Amino acid sequence: MNHALGLAARGLGRVWPNPAVGCVIVQGGRVVGRGVTQPGGRPHAERVALAQAGPAARGATAYVTLEPCAHHGQTGPCAEALIAAGIGRVVTAMTDPDPRVSGRGHALLRAADIPVTEGICGAEAAQMNAGFVKRIVQGLPFVTLKMASSLDGRTALADGSSRWITGPAARRMVHALRLSHDAVMVGVGTVLADDPDLRARDIGAGHQPLRIVLDAGLRTPSGSRLVQTAQENPVWIVHDAGEAPAAAQALTKAGVLLVPVTAGLPGPQRAIAALRALADKGVTRILSEGGATLAASLLAADLVDALATFTAGLAIGAEGHPMLGRLPAVPLDQVRRYGPPVLQRFGPDTLTVWPR
Repeated sequence: MNHALGLAARGLGRVWPNPAVGCVIVQGGRVVGRGVTQPGGRPHAERVALAQAGPAARGATAYVTLEPCAHHGQTGPCAEALIAAGIGRVVTAMTDPDPRVSGRGHALLRAADIPVTEGICGAEAAQMNAGFVKRIVQGLPFVTLKMASSLDGRTALADGSSRWITGPAARRMVHALRLSHDAVMVGVGTVLADDPDLRARDIGAGHQPLRIVLDAGLRTPSGSRLVQTAQENPVWIVHDAGEAPAAAQALTKAGVLLVPVTAGLPGPQRAIAALRALADKGVTRILSEGGATLAASLLAADLVDALATFTAGLAIGAEGHPMLGRLPAVPLDQVRRYGPPVLQRFGPDTLTVWPR
């Protein structure tokens, strides 16, 4: 199952709206088939592994990181494929939370007299597919809030200079984080200030994440790098419905997908509406790389599932730009706490991941 989980991790950021699933088929103590859900979500891991195993699948044990599907979509149910292949036993890590499946895949297998063992490495599998689970259960994507700062929590000098607070190794890790998420998200303020590209670079990326801008008033310039590359790699802009029809037309013509939400909502409610709209379109995992205002909005709306904070060994001082904007004043015992943290070193810098 650990091997299957390792395979599944290769699909993170590539398979949405589907879950990242791994499957390992073992016959007589030997691995005869391996599979991971393919980019775009099809074919599923079980079918890839069964195709590799061929006749050796008969009587073998299939280890799958998620309950095999039981519904008819673009392909037939994977539970039926396992039955047809003559699999002798199935071991799964977790039940699929999708109501079209939830328990039905296991039931189909047992009805065919195939023994099923559930819950092996279940916590690890749930963590792997936290984005898929959150989208199905809560209608929201999993959000990782990435921030990079000095020791004293500053992201730029007083004049806005921020290149580079962290070193090359930490910046390379940011690109790896982009690839493990479906989408990278910023606010329009970051677009106007920095004109970011948001694609993964310098790590041999075979695919690119979706790029998302939260831009209520459609102020994203048509000459920005994001818009200019929208035909190459997708760019979505979430905006207030009915805003700036001329700008909407120009952005659409450039290849940007516009995602309207209810106009006039205050900050936290606007953030919730934006993320629900993105989840409705299948997005399961978002890396937020926006500035202090967006970060504060996400935290104020309690939408952050993990904090990924890069800290460099320098101090900037009170005149520098803070890592976070204003947050609501609440008693300390009501503030969301994250942890326990996991620390990694990247050159002279430290990445601390604070899970929800």
